Amino acid sequence: MIMKRILYASFLALSLVACTKELEQVSPNSIVETNFWKTDADFMSGLAATYKVFHDVNNGYFGVRGIELSNGRGDDFFIRNDVKDLYQLSTFTNNATTGTPSGIFTGFYTGIFRANQVIEKASQSSLSDEAKTQFIAEAQFLRGLNYFLLAINFGSVPIITTVPTERSQYFVTQSPEPEVWAQAISDFQAAAAGLPTTYPAASVGRATKGAAIGMLGKAYVYQKNWVEAEKAFKQLAQPNGTAQAPYTYDLMPKFEDNFSKSTDNNMESLFEIQNQNVGGSQPWAGENANESLGVTTAQEFAPTEVAGWFEVSPTDKLFNEFKKEKAAGGRFDYRMYSTLVWNYDSAMYYNRPFKSFKLVFGYSSLIRKYQNWHENDEGIFISEINEKVLRYADVLLLYAETLTMQGRTTDAYPLVNRIRARAKLASLATGFTAEQMMAEIRHQRMLEFFREGQRFYDLKRWGLLEQEVKNSDKVGKEFFSSKFAYFPIPQGELNTNPNMKQNAGW
Repeated sequence: MIMKRILYASFLALSLVACTKELEQVSPNSIVETNFWKTDADFMSGLAATYKVFHDVNNGYFGVRGIELSNGRGDDFFIRNDVKDLYQLSTFTNNATTGTPSGIFTGFYTGIFRANQVIEKASQSSLSDEAKTQFIAEAQFLRGLNYFLLAINFGSVPIITTVPTERSQYFVTQSPEPEVWAQAISDFQAAAAGLPTTYPAASVGRATKGAAIGMLGKAYVYQKNWVEAEKAFKQLAQPNGTAQAPYTYDLMPKFEDNFSKSTDNNMESLFEIQNQNVGGSQPWAGENANESLGVTTAQEFAPTEVAGWFEVSPTDKLFNEFKKEKAAGGRFDYRMYSTLVWNYDSAMYYNRPFKSFKLVFGYSSLIRKYQNWHENDEGIFISEINEKVLRYADVLLLYAETLTMQGRTTDAYPLVNRIRARAKLASLATGFTAEQMMAEIRHQRMLEFFREGQRFYDLKRWGLLEQEVKNSDKVGKEFFSSKFAYFPIPQGELNTNPNMKQNAGW
């Protein structure tokens, strides 16, 4: 698959300085702007570089530090004090100098810069109209995803949609958060109009029309624009929760198959970040030839008994939430066994009995999700499991929420029941009020999306963030205040851009 195989390319705006005014030469063996951005292959390389930022080890939102950042502040997640910046994030003691948010902020704008390059150069190129349309739409999707993530993490940020040509253009004033959302929505709309529904097998992993529509609907949910969100989701799912033609999305029969490298890019996936152990041998190398395109997230989260770094733990709030309802056969919710491992009969972890592991943080369980836990310890150092950005389960639950918030609780039942059925839970009783249905949707989202970077942001958009963090067993909950709903603008940005202002409360 191209997106699994292709190595990244980094692009810099290069200029040649002539030896004299009369003589200007460019080596035909060098890649510079004057001889690049000519062919389909050039633009594929540009897009690959743009995708690649998402799993960069330090700056990528779906790389190891980004996964810790997006999950670590939730009431379901704890990060220990091994890495100061991460512990600060998890315990709400971070500030504008904390490094991890600064790195992720840089990653977002690196991705935006590269997307803007593709958009500008494609529009000026001699490519076919079909190729131009698709490359531009793909870059717009990636730019929109970066602005979506900037909005939920930083709020008011600069909007940059062109490649700067002079120094002053780098010092952009922040736009209000609604305008950042408007940019993300505009990009997703444009992407949906120009992207194909599917690709040939060799290109699986590239953004599709369905991915753009799904992210568009999700952006509308964050804006509480229920009418437009419904219009988007109706393009993907029928009222009974099955796919709407021409789309063929569906829930995987086994929940666990969303988090295994052998079943990546499956029918439940609308968009995912492609990880593979190719390239160099050093996952911490940064953007150079030594860098592996796998990630070390599984290694960070694994326990010390299998040479892991035991950086994180699920809270018991999550553990107890899973235990609230029994599934068919008297077991717990079937997702629990794919998400967590704890001391139950025959529990195995990395091919060892669970009882051989020590629970070092005082919580009751360890993480299985995304952890290569069926393998021995040598299988966890560089993980190849793709990070799922948008799953069909997310579409169904967001669609159900959209209907419920419009007073159409009855219409939400089939969508929620599809999620429950896969977990082997009984169908909901009839007659739910909107409040009861939203409580169920919140419960399902907590269980369905643990470790997928959703919980903190769900709580924030529901207006329940402070309540649920403080009503938890999360270390550091006493330090939470409303300002932590957003990260501060990194101090480095404030120091270098005189037009930037700090977020409220920081």
